Amino acid sequence: MPRGALKLAIIGGGSSYTPELVEGVLKRIERLPVKEMHFVDIEQGAEKLEIISSLAKRMVEKVGADIEVKASFDRRAAIAGADFVMTQFRVGGLNARANDERIPLKYDVIGQETTGPGGFAKALRTIPVILDICRDIEELSPDAWMLNFTNPAGLVSEAVAKYSKVKSIGLCNVPVSMEMMISEMMGCEPKDLQLEFAGLNHLVWVKKAWLNGEDITEEVLAKVGDGANFSMKNIFEEPWDPDFLRALNAIPCPYHRYFYQTDAMLAEEKESAADKGTRAEQVMKTEQSLFELYKNPDLNEKPKELEERGGAYYSDASLNLVDAIYNNKNSIHVVNVLNNGAINTLPDDAVIECSAVIGSWGAKPLAVGELSPNITGLLHQVKAYEQLTIEAAVHGDYDKSLMALANNPLVPDIARAKAILDDILEVNAPYLPQFSS
Repeated sequence: MPRGALKLAIIGGGSSYTPELVEGVLKRIERLPVKEMHFVDIEQGAEKLEIISSLAKRMVEKVGADIEVKASFDRRAAIAGADFVMTQFRVGGLNARANDERIPLKYDVIGQETTGPGGFAKALRTIPVILDICRDIEELSPDAWMLNFTNPAGLVSEAVAKYSKVKSIGLCNVPVSMEMMISEMMGCEPKDLQLEFAGLNHLVWVKKAWLNGEDITEEVLAKVGDGANFSMKNIFEEPWDPDFLRALNAIPCPYHRYFYQTDAMLAEEKESAADKGTRAEQVMKTEQSLFELYKNPDLNEKPKELEERGGAYYSDASLNLVDAIYNNKNSIHVVNVLNNGAINTLPDDAVIECSAVIGSWGAKPLAVGELSPNITGLLHQVKAYEQLTIEAAVHGDYDKSLMALANNPLVPDIARAKAILDDILEVNAPYLPQFSS
């Protein structure tokens, strides 16, 4: 990558997460010569975009960085000449997410924004938009890297790989959060850990964990089974059964609770939805108070309250990736990338989440080889669901949609798959033009 001034285009710039991204840029300004950050959003998000861009300008001014902050609704202007396009948008906003959570609950099915039918609905809305963005990148900045944080990140990344020529890497804050929690329970620095990640986005396992070269996998599993903190702010921490963890012999991610502890997680979701509202409805209140904070003309740094939003380590995951590509660091990161033989039972063109070497040439996954049957049954079933969902989203295909939900482990039977699908298509009709023809 040529040396010199960097331009970042942030699609979904009015997000409440953006101040963390700005902080990450400013922390790395010595090795990432960012000269322009162009935030883009849609007109309905005009007020949030203005608040975010004003706060970003104050943050830049506070540290005396020479960075121009732009904000507009003109996506093409932001993409033109960009070195990195960072996508972090939510089609339909939090109201659509609330529907994604509420619809499945009507049928006694997990209602979660990235996993199960909720993630399916989000993918249907998101994939056509991301492919539209890719067409702009292909035309206006064909050498740019697209770093996708938009959920469901694995599904979106695979759609991009299959239906565009854009250089793209998907990423998520779950692996880095797992690393931080394991380092906390082991009382060590994250840099002293070596974790072998393999699986799919929001379905990733740590196959092996080492601390300074010593295998600590069993010790970590014992600590997690004994109640050590091992969840995200947006996921209820249902205790793990220590016998199950020992039998699994791999460290599950927090989202595995939905698959391995479905009844308990569903009961908690229904109780929470009736009492406090779904996660999206709770986040709406958090966002409202965050944006009130952001409006303060004296605020010129990321407020601590942002950590309550649930996206911890977001800027570290994304900016460390920019750093690795720009500075050709050939360092290891956990990303969503084409399999290309890394997991030998999955197709080469499947996107997986795994440890990969990142340099200016892109991402090369570290081979995992044979995975245990403890893992592969669930892995393959969810991948089949993902592949069907991508085709359904791209082509507006009802039959593929029905089969996607029928293959999803969280949907118990066809009657509910069909009822949920029909509700999703009806409620999301304004965002699903591909199904209207």
